[in-house]
Amino acid sequence: MTRPVEQLVIVGGGTAGWLTAGVIAARHQGRIKAGKVSVTLVESPNVPIIGVGEGTWPTLRTTLEKMGVSETAFFRECDVAFKQGAKFARWTTGRDDDFYYHPLMLPQGFAQVNLVPHWLGGMQDRSFCDAVCPQGELCEEGLAPKTITTPEYQAVANYAYHLDAGKFAPFLTRHCTEKLGVRHVQADVTGVNLAATGDIASIDTRQAGKIEGDLFVDCTGFSSLLLGGALGVPFRDCGDILFCDRALAVQVPYDTADAAMASHTISTAQSSGWIWDIGLPTRRGTGHVYSSRHTTDEQAEEELARYVGPAIKDLSVRKITIRSGHRETFWKNNCVAVGLAAGFLEPLEASAIVLIELSARLIAEQMPVCREVMDIIAARFNETTSYRWGRIIDFLKLHYVLTRRTDTAFWRDNLDPDTIPDRLKTLLHLWKYQSPWCFDEFDRLEEVFPAASYQYVLYGMGFRTEVTPEDNAATEALARRHITENVAATQRLRTQLPRNRDLIRKIHEYGMQPI
Repeated sequence: MTRPVEQLVIVGGGTAGWLTAGVIAARHQGRIKAGKVSVTLVESPNVPIIGVGEGTWPTLRTTLEKMGVSETAFFRECDVAFKQGAKFARWTTGRDDDFYYHPLMLPQGFAQVNLVPHWLGGMQDRSFCDAVCPQGELCEEGLAPKTITTPEYQAVANYAYHLDAGKFAPFLTRHCTEKLGVRHVQADVTGVNLAATGDIASIDTRQAGKIEGDLFVDCTGFSSLLLGGALGVPFRDCGDILFCDRALAVQVPYDTADAAMASHTISTAQSSGWIWDIGLPTRRGTGHVYSSRHTTDEQAEEELARYVGPAIKDLSVRKITIRSGHRETFWKNNCVAVGLAAGFLEPLEASAIVLIELSARLIAEQMPVCREVMDIIAARFNETTSYRWGRIIDFLKLHYVLTRRTDTAFWRDNLDPDTIPDRLKTLLHLWKYQSPWCFDEFDRLEEVFPAASYQYVLYGMGFRTEVTPEDNAATEALARRHITENVAATQRLRTQLPRNRDLIRKIHEYGMQPI
C-alpha cells in the first residue's frame, strides 16, 4: 500500500481524456522530465468521439494558458469563436418577445453591493441584465469581448469559447504529446485486470498488450469501462428531475461567408425541450434537446426543421441518447472517472467541459504520492465532485421551475414539486424574501455557479423577491452609482469593441499578442 504512484494511465481520448492528460502533465512537468512520473493515454483507434459539445466556460482560458497552449493557434485550428454567455428565448412565457441573458460578467460592484433589491425597488426601466452589466447589449449588437490588441487570454468583457469538438481533441493530442510528454497508445481495451486488493492492476489491449498503472483515469465515455464496468460503481439516474433524454444535432452552414455570427449561445425553448444554436466561424452548431416521454422523435425533428429552415433537407442530423445522471461515486480504489464516464447532464449551461477541467485540476493538485494516501484523496474528491454535480442539477432545474408556460405537459410536469431537488426548493423559498448574493448560500471556494448566475436567471425570468425600502436606504447611493457606471461602461464598450466576426478574421490573419 505504500508503493509510489508513478504510472498514470488515462483510458479513453476525446476532450475528456486529452484535457485531463494536459492538465495533469502540465502540473507535473518537473516529475515527468525527471522520469519519476509518466502519463500514458490509451485511445481506441476504432471508437469515434461524441464530438457534439461546443460550449465552454471562461475557466477554459486559464486551463489552456496553464497548459502552454497558444490562444491564436487554438482559434485557428479548432474553428473557435467567442462566447459571452447565453440567451434564453421563450423560456418564461413562450412568446416571441420573451428572452433574457445569462452573461459571463458579474453585475457592477458585485462585491460591494447587491443591486437586486434596488432594481426591484424601482429601477426596472431595463432588464436586470442590462441594468447591471454591459454584456447583454454587447451580444445583441454582435460585438466581440476584446480587441486585436488585447493579449492572449486577456479580456475586456469576460468570455468563454465556442469550438469544434471534433477538432479540439486532435489539437490537444498534438500539444500533449509534442509539448508535455504524454505517451499516446492507440489500442483497443480487451480486458481489465484487478489485483487481490480490488485495485486495477492493468488493462489488456489488442494492439499493445498489457499496460500496467498505479492510478487509472476512466475517460471511456458512456460505457465507463473501468469505474462502472470493472469496479461496478452504479449509475445514479436523475431523469426524474431533468426530463430531456434525447438530442438531435446538425451542422448548419451560413448563407454567406461574412454572415453575422453570434458571440453567445442561443437556447430557444420548444414544446418539450429546447434548441441550441452556437455560432462558429464556418458554421452553426445546432440541435434539439427534448424529452421522449413528452414528444415523439418525429415531432422533435419537425420543430428542429422549422427552426433551421429549408436548408435542413440537405443536412445530416445525428440522434443522440442522453442518460441524465452520474456515478454514485467518482473515485474508487485506484480509478477515477472523468467526463462522460462520470456522468452527463443536458448541455443547457455547457457544464460538461468545465466538469472535466475541475476534475482534472483536482486530480493534478491532489495527485497521491503513494497508494497509502490515495483513499484519503479519493474521499475528498468524491465529496467535492458530488457537491458539484448536485449544484449543476439544481441550477439546470432552476430554468424549468421558473417558467410560466403551461402549454404542454413537459412544462407543466417540470413545475411538479416532486421533481424539484430539496435544496433548490429551500433556496427558492428563501429567495422570496432575500435575494442570492455573494456568500449567502454559496460558501464553497469553487462554486460551479456563483450567486450572480442565480440572479441573472431568477430575475431574467421574472422571479420576485420582496423588497423592504428601509433596508435599501443605506446602500441606495452606492447602488445608483454602480448602475450609472454600468450605463457609461456599456456606451464605452459599444464604441470600442469590434464586430465579432471581424475580430475572428483578424485573429486568423494577424494573431493575438502573446502574453
